[in-house]
Amino acid sequence: MEKTTKASPSSLRWSILRRALLPHRLSQDDEQSRADVDHVSRRKNSRGFNLIPFEAATQQGDSASSPSTAEARRAVVRYTLPVDNCPRLLLTQRLENQADLHDFEICNMYNVDNTGLVCPWPSEEVLAYFCLSHADMFRCKKVIELGSGYGFAGLVIAAATEASEVVISDGNPQVVDYIKCNIDANLKMFGGTKVMPMMLHWNQTEVSEITNSYDIIVASDCTFFKEFHSDLARMIKSLLKRPGPSESILLSPKRGDSLDKFLDVIAKEGLLFSVTENYDSEIWKRHQGFVNGDDSWPGYEKDHCYPLLVRIMP
Repeated sequence: MEKTTKASPSSLRWSILRRALLPHRLSQDDEQSRADVDHVSRRKNSRGFNLIPFEAATQQGDSASSPSTAEARRAVVRYTLPVDNCPRLLLTQRLENQADLHDFEICNMYNVDNTGLVCPWPSEEVLAYFCLSHADMFRCKKVIELGSGYGFAGLVIAAATEASEVVISDGNPQVVDYIKCNIDANLKMFGGTKVMPMMLHWNQTEVSEITNSYDIIVASDCTFFKEFHSDLARMIKSLLKRPGPSESILLSPKRGDSLDKFLDVIAKEGLLFSVTENYDSEIWKRHQGFVNGDDSWPGYEKDHCYPLLVRIMP
C-alpha cells in the first residue's frame, strides 16, 4: 500500500502562492495537492460570513486609458458598515491569483509570508464586525492591529468607534503599501481619530517607542504558523499598556492544534487569556448555517473556518 505523506503547513503556504503565480499551468502533482491547499486556505467562498455588505467600486481618477500593470492587479471594494448613518469604507486590495515573482523576493528578504496579499480572510471580517458590535470598548482608546493584511478591521475601528488612535500594522512592506493607500482613501471617515500605518515585524527588538502603549490590540487569524507564535506572544506582551486595564482581542480558528499551541506560549509569557466559542449571536447563527447544510461556503469546517474569540490580558 502506498504511503501518503501529508504536506507541511509551510509547503502548503507556498503552494497557495505558486497556484496564484501559475493559475493556468497546473501540473498533475498540483492537481493532486489542490485538496490539501484548499484545506489550508478555506477561501473558496469569497464572501466569508457575509456580515458586512460590499460591492465593487470605481477608483477616483479612472479613465479610458489602459491601466498600469499594478492597477490591473488591484480591485477597489466599497463596504457599507451596518451601523447608524451607514458609513462607507473603500478598500484597495489585490485581485486573487495575481501574485508574481517579486512577492517571493519580498517574502525572502523580510522573512514574512504572503498571506496578507492572497485575499481578505474571513476572520478579518468577523473581527471587524465584532468591533462594530462593541464600539464602546474602543472609545478614547489607543488601538493597534497586528498582521492586519489590508487593514479592514483597523479601518472599521477608526471610522466607527471614536478611538483616540488606531495603528494598522503588518510585517510585509507590500501589505503596508496597501494599508497606506486605504488609510488615505478613507481620511474623511475618521473624525478625530488619529490613524497611522506601521511596518512591524513581530520579532523586532527595537520597539521602545511603542512598548507599553496600547489599550487594545486586535488581530485575526494570526496563529496558524507555529514558527511565529513566540514572537507574536512577546510582541503582545510588550505592546499592552501596563498598568492596565488593557487587552488583546484575537479572532482565530483552532486549525488543528495551532491555536492551543499559541495559548501555551501565551501562558508561558505570564499572560492571562480566555477563549469564547459563542460570542456573537449573528456570527454564531451563520456558522451554524454553514455547519448544517448552507452550501454557499463549500468545504466549510468549524476547525479551520470558525474563529474563536481569544482575549489576552497582562
